[in-house]
Amino acid sequence: MEVMRSIAKTLSNRMVDRLEVKKDTVYWDRDLTGFGVRVYPTGSKVYVAQARGPEGPKRVTVGRHGIIGADKARKRAALVIARIKSGEEAVAKPFKRACGPNVAELSERYLTDYVEVRCKPGTRKLLRSVVRKHIAPALGKLPLTEVERAHVAQLHGRLYAKPATANRVVRVLSSMFEMAGDWGLVPDGVNPCRAIVKYPVKRRERFLTETEFERLGRSLDKMEAKNGASSPAVAAIRLLMLTGCRKSEILNLRWEDVKLDEAELRLADAKTGPRAVALAPATLDLLASLPRLPDNPWVIPRAKPGARLSGLDHVWRTVREEAGLDGVRLHDLRHSYASRALALGEGLPVIAKLLGHAHIQTTARYAHLTRESVREAAERVAESIAADIMDIDQRDISDS
Repeated sequence: MEVMRSIAKTLSNRMVDRLEVKKDTVYWDRDLTGFGVRVYPTGSKVYVAQARGPEGPKRVTVGRHGIIGADKARKRAALVIARIKSGEEAVAKPFKRACGPNVAELSERYLTDYVEVRCKPGTRKLLRSVVRKHIAPALGKLPLTEVERAHVAQLHGRLYAKPATANRVVRVLSSMFEMAGDWGLVPDGVNPCRAIVKYPVKRRERFLTETEFERLGRSLDKMEAKNGASSPAVAAIRLLMLTGCRKSEILNLRWEDVKLDEAELRLADAKTGPRAVALAPATLDLLASLPRLPDNPWVIPRAKPGARLSGLDHVWRTVREEAGLDGVRLHDLRHSYASRALALGEGLPVIAKLLGHAHIQTTARYAHLTRESVREAAERVAESIAADIMDIDQRDISDS
């Protein structure tokens, strides 16, 4: 027999997660009359909406906890309660298969209404490429309600030679179906990308040694002296080395963002939002030495009036070849900055601030460097003590 029980707080995801019962129980929401969650002894939990209409009281299941959250269930319940009270069908007719928008139509709406509005230029370019190069050609003609896990697995499998790309395609398609649910194009919880096993991808990490930094510095000096690379490009690479900034942060840097008196860069639109970058004296000297061109707001300008340098890859390939650093990427300068900070004793929270990471988990990828430093220190200490112990043992033997 069902037991009804009122609670004095608004239903939330955290609260519902904690609910456990020995027999079926409905917990009612404080703020929306008729909205509740039914909890079963098995641990299953479903949101319900109840109201009295012209034909009497009705109770309707509006979603399963875990598939939808409490906030979305509350919104859905409010609509259901209003429909019941007005004498309408409590829920709309179910989706019909083989009808409605297809993947190509969802792709265009996803790019227009979500990517263009929410994402930064670099991310927009990447997502457009993934959608138009992989997802739309493979699945575009399929109605959304007919896309199954097998279709996604097949697409994922065709890209096995490029595991990072294959995994990215699945993540983007999954995001598209999440948005389709929010837009009412598919029922909530319908996502054929679930349970697709991603390919293992080895994260590439390359850290420059002190000797390699020295070679790179000499290479930059030589290339600039011979006019083998433009002065702005060389300055950009030096700024990457000295600040640990992302390439986009340096190439998009305006003089109005440079606060020499306060020894900071004020980045209004970095990858993780606005942030300040502390500047060392060497970096301040470098910035102070750069020319400020009339009618050009960019720190790293192009020869064209008012334009900025848009890329560094061509120059970087020349510089790294001169320095004997084949295979080293520009982004590895950022990794090397973090590695040097760890070697100098800085903790992960400080490094997260230096790099502009929004979450410490992102910085935790460098934790193994900390462990290596501790291990090396332990070896040095133990060897030093072992040497003293051995000396004492030898002295005791000789005295006897």
